[in-house]
Amino acid sequence: MTQDSPDLGPGSSPEPRWLDAGQQKVWRSYLLGSTLLQDRIDEDLRRSHGLSGVEYEILVRLSEAEGRLRMAQLASSLAHSRSRVTHTVKRMEAAGLVQRCGSQEDRRGVVCQLTDHGYARLVAAAPGHVETVRSALIDLVSPEDLAAFGRVMDAVCDRLISAHPERELRA
Repeated sequence: MTQDSPDLGPGSSPEPRWLDAGQQKVWRSYLLGSTLLQDRIDEDLRRSHGLSGVEYEILVRLSEAEGRLRMAQLASSLAHSRSRVTHTVKRMEAAGLVQRCGSQEDRRGVVCQLTDHGYARLVAAAPGHVETVRSALIDLVSPEDLAAFGRVMDAVCDRLISAHPERELRA
């Protein structure tokens, strides 16, 4: 629907703030572009390294956290549900990429730990992954547009994270 859509009449809810044609075009470009980009990243990682995009991101998050993160922190940093991350980590654990163990701090939490094999797979996958990101996004836009896109996504993250404070970690 667009801004020119008819009013629903008396007693109806306040008129939604419809997107104008330009805003609708940008929104649909974002939806399609983000889906295509994620699919391309996932396809390249699976074909070249046998990893999904989410598995790769888990390896990255662990490597950036000195090889260990509590499962709750890992889920939060990915903005995924704990159950989704648990399912993915179980698969990764079976492949020898990570291992789960009890938290040494409080004995109640579960920690996901990067294995040497997982780190080696990350190191092997990183050059191809960054080339995919460059060719499918970074190299297509000017530095100014890329900076503006970063500011837009930061604003989106800030708004949505403030609405859900449990998502305290960011990309």
